[in-house]
Amino acid sequence: MTSTPKAASSAILQRGDRFLLVLRRNPPSADMYAFPGGRAEPGEAPAATALREFEEETGIRAHSPRPFATYDLKTHSADGAVVSHFLLSVFRVEADEETVAIAADDAADLGWFTLEEIRRLPTPQSVLECVERLAASSE
Repeated sequence: MTSTPKAASSAILQRGDRFLLVLRRNPPSADMYAFPGGRAEPGEAPAATALREFEEETGIRAHSPRPFATYDLKTHSADGAVVSHFLLSVFRVEADEETVAIAADDAADLGWFTLEEIRRLPTPQSVLECVERLAASSE
């Protein structure tokens, strides 16, 4: 049985060598650090989802979304059944340097982390892949 993926988007905000990650409160990545993001609302464009979710979770009004990566993410139960299926669009975004991030909505906490710190955090594989690609391209 194939499942139809739900649309979701996340946003990468980078300042220097640090990336803004939120500690997820809810599934599918509960208790893991990830880029701010979430499910699309009906008829919402992926970039609009990324900006809306980013603001809801961090209090920061980001802008200038640029497509960066797309992931077909499936979560399986112990018997192999698909529990959740998302088509995740990841965008790089910009925001005013002075704006302070505040954990809100389903973000339990947040922080600015370097690649080395992110490697030690519980994160979805997609987050680590994105950060490693960005860190490699800025060297």
